[in-house]
This record gives sequence, C-alpha cells and structure tokens, in this order.
Amino acid sequence: MSDHEFLFALEMADDPETSRMLGELCAVVLGHVGYPQPAIAEVNRELHAAITRGNAAGRCDVRFVAHRGALEIVVARVGAAEWRTTRPLPTP
Repeated sequence: MSDHEFLFALEMADDPETSRMLGELCAVVLGHVGYPQPAIAEVNRELHAAITRGNAAGRCDVRFVAHRGALEIVVARVGAAEWRTTRPLPTP
C-alpha cells in the first residue's frame, strides 16, 4: 500500500484499558498497510514503551502518518519528550 497516504490521530487517556486499545489499533493499522507480524510486534512494543515512559500522567496524542512511502508514528504529551519512529512502507 505504499501509494496510499493517510493521517490517523487520536487523543488518549493514560490508563491500562486505553493502552491495550492502542496496541490493537496499532496492529490493525500496520497490518492494513502490509507490515509483517514481527514488525508489528516490534513497533507495538516501542509504542507501548513510549506511552508508559516517564512520570507524565494525563492524556497523550498519538498520530499515524503515511506519507511519501513512509509511516511515521508520533506520541506527544505535556511534560514529556515527544517520541517518534519512522519506517518505510512495505512494497507490494
């Protein structure tokens, strides 16, 4: 799906249920664009670590952006450094 572009953004609460939902959402989004299961699991671990890192409580913003052949995932929250990762989109 490297020829497709999208932006998917959400604001999340800082709680275990929301973290679990984000893991499921991440797996669906990455699976939709064609990442293999090992890559999905790796990104999910990194994303979970970014969400739970530090002592910054409260809400956080998460963005999935597919643009120009790459997928960027960004986690931002007040009082914490922004986390991001970028990976090339799989080719069909």
